[in-house]
Amino acid sequence: MKLVIPKHIGIIVDGNRRWAQKNGLPSWQGHEQGYQNLKKIAGRAFDKGVCYLTIYAFSTENWKRRKTEIIFLFKLIKRLVAEEVNVLHRDGIRLSVLGDISRFDLDLQRNIIAAQKLTARNTKGVLNVCLNYGGRQEIISAVNKFIKSRPSTETITEDDLENHLYTVGQPDPDLIIRTSGEQRLSNFLTWQGVYSELYFSSKLWPDFNIRDLDLAIRNYGERQRRFGK
Repeated sequence: MKLVIPKHIGIIVDGNRRWAQKNGLPSWQGHEQGYQNLKKIAGRAFDKGVCYLTIYAFSTENWKRRKTEIIFLFKLIKRLVAEEVNVLHRDGIRLSVLGDISRFDLDLQRNIIAAQKLTARNTKGVLNVCLNYGGRQEIISAVNKFIKSRPSTETITEDDLENHLYTVGQPDPDLIIRTSGEQRLSNFLTWQGVYSELYFSSKLWPDFNIRDLDLAIRNYGERQRRFGK
Protein backbone atom coordinates (compact mmCIF):
# COMPACT_ATOMS: atom_id res chain seq x y z
CA MET A 1 0.00 0.00 0.00
CA LYS A 2 1.32 3.42 -0.95
CA LEU A 3 2.36 5.58 1.99
CA VAL A 4 0.05 8.58 2.45
CA ILE A 5 2.03 11.71 3.30
CA PRO A 6 0.17 14.48 5.16
CA LYS A 7 0.40 17.76 3.30
CA HIS A 8 0.55 19.77 6.53
CA ILE A 9 1.92 18.61 9.90
CA GLY A 10 1.76 20.61 13.12
CA ILE A 11 4.05 19.69 16.03
CA ILE A 12 3.77 20.71 19.67
CA VAL A 13 7.43 20.36 20.66
CA ASP A 14 7.07 19.50 24.34
CA GLY A 15 9.48 18.08 26.89
CA ASN A 16 12.74 20.02 26.57
CA ARG A 17 12.89 20.95 30.25
CA ARG A 18 11.96 17.45 31.41
CA TRP A 19 14.62 16.01 29.11
CA ALA A 20 17.22 18.25 30.72
CA GLN A 21 16.07 17.33 34.23
CA LYS A 22 16.07 13.63 33.33
CA ASN A 23 19.68 13.94 32.14
CA GLY A 24 20.87 16.08 35.05
CA LEU A 25 21.34 19.16 32.88
CA PRO A 26 20.20 22.80 33.14
CA SER A 27 16.97 23.61 31.30
CA TRP A 28 18.76 25.68 28.65
CA GLN A 29 20.56 22.56 27.42
CA GLY A 30 17.20 20.89 26.94
CA HIS A 31 16.08 23.77 24.74
CA GLU A 32 19.37 23.66 22.83
CA GLN A 33 18.94 19.94 22.21
CA GLY A 34 15.33 20.52 21.16
CA TYR A 35 16.46 23.19 18.73
CA GLN A 36 18.98 20.84 17.13
CA ASN A 37 16.33 18.13 16.91
CA LEU A 38 13.93 20.50 15.16
CA LYS A 39 16.40 20.89 12.30
CA LYS A 40 16.62 17.11 11.84
CA ILE A 41 12.86 16.55 12.02
CA ALA A 42 12.06 19.45 9.69
CA GLY A 43 14.57 18.21 7.13
CA ARG A 44 13.08 14.72 7.25
CA ALA A 45 9.52 16.00 6.94
CA PHE A 46 10.24 18.06 3.84
CA ASP A 47 12.30 15.26 2.30
CA LYS A 48 9.31 12.93 2.69
CA GLY A 49 7.05 15.34 0.83
CA VAL A 50 5.39 17.31 3.61
CA CYS A 51 4.59 20.76 2.21
CA TYR A 52 3.81 22.66 5.42
CA LEU A 53 5.34 22.12 8.85
CA THR A 54 4.05 24.21 11.76
CA ILE A 55 6.07 24.26 14.99
CA TYR A 56 4.66 25.49 18.30
CA ALA A 57 7.80 27.16 19.62
CA PHE A 58 6.70 29.92 22.04
CA SER A 59 3.13 30.41 23.20
CA THR A 60 1.41 33.45 24.68
CA GLU A 61 1.46 31.55 28.00
CA ASN A 62 5.24 30.95 27.91
CA TRP A 63 5.89 34.50 29.15
CA LYS A 64 5.08 33.11 32.61
CA ARG A 65 8.32 31.12 32.64
CA ARG A 66 11.50 32.19 34.44
CA LYS A 67 13.19 35.22 32.91
CA THR A 68 16.50 33.40 32.41
CA GLU A 69 14.75 30.65 30.46
CA ILE A 70 12.88 33.15 28.27
CA ILE A 71 16.15 34.97 27.51
CA PHE A 72 17.74 31.74 26.28
CA LEU A 73 14.68 30.82 24.21
CA PHE A 74 14.92 34.16 22.46
CA LYS A 75 18.59 33.55 21.74
CA LEU A 76 17.49 30.42 19.87
CA ILE A 77 14.78 32.35 18.04
CA LYS A 78 17.31 34.98 16.99
CA ARG A 79 19.65 32.23 15.77
CA LEU A 80 16.84 30.76 13.68
CA VAL A 81 15.86 33.99 11.92
CA ALA A 82 19.38 35.40 11.56
CA GLU A 83 21.49 32.31 10.80
CA GLU A 84 19.47 29.15 10.11
CA VAL A 85 17.30 31.09 7.68
CA ASN A 86 20.18 30.95 5.21
CA VAL A 87 20.07 27.14 5.28
CA LEU A 88 16.29 27.22 4.81
CA HIS A 89 16.70 29.59 1.89
CA ARG A 90 19.35 27.37 0.29
CA ASP A 91 17.02 24.39 0.62
CA GLY A 92 14.06 26.24 -0.90
CA ILE A 93 12.01 26.45 2.31
CA ARG A 94 9.87 29.50 3.07
CA LEU A 95 9.92 30.68 6.68
CA SER A 96 6.70 32.11 8.11
CA VAL A 97 6.36 33.34 11.70
CA LEU A 98 2.87 33.00 13.15
CA GLY A 99 1.94 35.11 16.16
CA ASP A 100 2.10 38.63 17.55
CA ILE A 101 5.72 39.73 17.22
CA SER A 102 5.02 43.30 18.42
CA ARG A 103 6.13 42.35 21.94
CA PHE A 104 9.62 41.39 20.74
CA ASP A 105 12.55 43.81 20.68
CA LEU A 106 12.91 45.83 17.48
CA ASP A 107 16.04 44.02 16.29
CA LEU A 108 14.28 40.66 16.50
CA GLN A 109 11.22 42.05 14.74
CA ARG A 110 13.43 43.33 11.91
CA ASN A 111 15.21 39.97 11.66
CA ILE A 112 11.90 38.13 11.47
CA ILE A 113 10.60 40.43 8.73
CA ALA A 114 13.89 40.16 6.81
CA ALA A 115 13.93 36.33 7.09
CA GLN A 116 10.38 36.07 5.79
CA LYS A 117 11.16 38.44 2.94
CA LEU A 118 14.34 36.52 2.01
CA THR A 119 12.50 33.21 1.73
CA ALA A 120 9.15 34.49 0.44
CA ARG A 121 9.47 33.00 -3.05
CA ASN A 122 10.76 29.58 -2.01
CA THR A 123 8.56 26.70 -3.10
CA LYS A 124 9.89 23.40 -1.69
CA GLY A 125 8.00 23.80 1.57
CA VAL A 126 6.82 26.18 4.28
CA LEU A 127 8.13 26.17 7.84
CA ASN A 128 5.69 27.97 10.13
CA VAL A 129 7.16 28.86 13.51
CA CYS A 130 4.60 29.93 16.13
CA LEU A 131 6.06 32.69 18.30
CA ASN A 132 4.02 34.51 20.95
CA TYR A 133 1.18 32.48 19.50
CA GLY A 134 -2.14 31.40 20.97
CA GLY A 135 -5.03 29.89 19.05
CA ARG A 136 -7.68 31.98 20.81
CA GLN A 137 -5.59 35.11 20.41
CA GLU A 138 -5.27 34.37 16.68
CA ILE A 139 -9.06 34.11 16.29
CA ILE A 140 -9.66 37.34 18.20
CA SER A 141 -7.00 39.07 16.10
CA ALA A 142 -8.62 37.80 12.89
CA VAL A 143 -12.06 39.05 13.95
CA ASN A 144 -10.67 42.48 14.84
CA LYS A 145 -8.83 42.71 11.51
CA PHE A 146 -12.04 41.83 9.67
CA ILE A 147 -14.08 44.40 11.58
CA LYS A 148 -11.46 47.05 10.84
CA SER A 149 -11.46 46.21 7.13
CA ARG A 150 -15.26 46.07 6.83
CA PRO A 151 -16.78 48.02 9.74
CA SER A 152 -20.28 48.13 8.26
CA THR A 153 -20.61 44.33 7.91
CA GLU A 154 -23.10 42.76 10.32
CA THR A 155 -22.12 39.12 9.85
CA ILE A 156 -18.90 37.21 9.43
CA THR A 157 -18.44 33.92 7.57
CA GLU A 158 -15.82 31.18 7.95
CA ASP A 159 -14.12 32.42 4.78
CA ASP A 160 -14.03 35.96 6.18
CA LEU A 161 -12.26 34.78 9.31
CA GLU A 162 -9.88 32.41 7.53
CA ASN A 163 -8.77 35.23 5.26
CA HIS A 164 -7.48 37.09 8.33
CA LEU A 165 -5.76 34.22 10.14
CA TYR A 166 -1.97 33.95 10.30
CA THR A 167 -2.22 30.88 8.06
CA VAL A 168 -4.22 32.54 5.28
CA GLY A 169 -3.70 30.67 2.01
CA GLN A 170 -2.43 27.52 3.73
CA PRO A 171 -4.29 24.22 4.15
CA ASP A 172 -5.36 23.11 7.62
CA PRO A 173 -3.02 20.61 9.30
CA ASP A 174 -3.76 17.00 8.41
CA LEU A 175 -1.80 15.72 11.38
CA ILE A 176 -0.89 17.28 14.73
CA ILE A 177 1.84 15.58 16.76
CA ARG A 178 2.52 16.25 20.43
CA THR A 179 5.52 14.85 22.25
CA SER A 180 6.21 14.19 25.96
CA GLY A 181 3.08 12.12 26.69
CA GLU A 182 0.74 15.05 27.22
CA GLN A 183 -2.57 14.66 25.38
CA ARG A 184 -3.96 18.14 24.79
CA LEU A 185 -3.56 20.87 22.16
CA SER A 186 -2.75 23.72 24.57
CA ASN A 187 -4.14 26.56 22.45
CA PHE A 188 -2.40 25.38 19.27
CA LEU A 189 -4.11 25.94 15.90
CA THR A 190 -7.50 26.17 17.59
CA TRP A 191 -9.35 27.08 14.39
CA GLN A 192 -7.28 25.14 11.88
CA GLY A 193 -7.04 21.89 13.86
CA VAL A 194 -10.73 21.02 14.11
CA TYR A 195 -10.37 18.02 11.78
CA SER A 196 -6.68 17.25 12.25
CA GLU A 197 -5.65 13.71 13.12
CA LEU A 198 -3.95 13.72 16.52
CA TYR A 199 -0.86 11.69 17.38
CA PHE A 200 0.61 11.66 20.88
CA SER A 201 4.13 10.37 21.52
CA SER A 202 5.50 9.52 24.96
CA LYS A 203 8.97 10.60 23.79
CA LEU A 204 10.31 13.91 25.10
CA TRP A 205 10.93 16.26 22.18
CA PRO A 206 14.77 15.98 22.13
CA ASP A 207 14.37 12.17 21.98
CA PHE A 208 11.74 12.24 19.20
CA ASN A 209 13.74 11.09 16.21
CA ILE A 210 13.34 10.51 12.49
CA ARG A 211 12.01 6.99 13.03
CA ASP A 212 9.36 8.37 15.39
CA LEU A 213 8.28 10.87 12.74
CA ASP A 214 8.08 8.10 10.15
CA LEU A 215 5.95 6.05 12.56
CA ALA A 216 3.57 8.97 13.12
CA ILE A 217 3.20 9.48 9.37
CA ARG A 218 2.64 5.76 8.83
CA ASN A 219 -0.02 5.77 11.56
CA TYR A 220 -1.70 8.74 9.88
CA GLY A 221 -1.77 6.88 6.57
CA GLU A 222 -3.62 3.97 8.15
CA ARG A 223 -6.50 6.13 9.38
CA GLN A 224 -9.74 6.79 7.53
CA ARG A 225 -10.59 10.48 7.46
CA ARG A 226 -14.34 11.01 7.16
CA PHE A 227 -14.73 14.71 8.06
CA GLY A 228 -18.12 14.02 9.62
CA LYS A 229 -19.46 11.98 6.68
